[in-house]
Amino acid sequence: MAKFVLGVIIGIFIVPAAFYFYCRSGLAPVATAAPPMLLEKFFSRTALHAAIDRQAPKTKSTQASEGELVAGIDVYRHNCAGCHGLPGKPASNVAKGMFPRPPQLFESGHMVTDDPVGESYWKVKHGIRLTGMPGFTGLLTDEQIWTVSLLLANADKLPPSVEQALSAPPQILPPTKGQEKTATQPKQEHK
Repeated sequence: MAKFVLGVIIGIFIVPAAFYFYCRSGLAPVATAAPPMLLEKFFSRTALHAAIDRQAPKTKSTQASEGELVAGIDVYRHNCAGCHGLPGKPASNVAKGMFPRPPQLFESGHMVTDDPVGESYWKVKHGIRLTGMPGFTGLLTDEQIWTVSLLLANADKLPPSVEQALSAPPQILPPTKGQEKTATQPKQEHK
């Protein structure tokens, strides 16, 4: 009986305390190039999939008009392509330096075409902690989030005109609300 009680004490107090001190010591791998900690993938994936299963909308069809897909291209180019890439283009240096590496969503094996479109919508809207995937709530409208989600859901069966638009050089668009001044625009001096 004493061994059982000792085992419970070790399990309840010693193991979490040892993990805490391991993290506080600076020995835990936190750099993007470091391999994940033991059980890190399991816990993060389990929590992510449970949240998506519970919260993702389930009502939107994956069928999209050509106009919706083209609108999704604009959203994707300006908000997603830097990390998730474009068809036939190599991953950016930013994407190569992230951990975990963002999936290149137009590459075979990394597409989300088999996922429910509501799952992609949830990921774009809310982001995913500890991955570098930002949430776009308040930055994109629900309609914009749906169009990019529909684009990704149909990435393996895009009409030729949409594929051509996706491969074309990006158009320079005027800034959207809230983006009037960016780091790339020079500040105007007041006299």
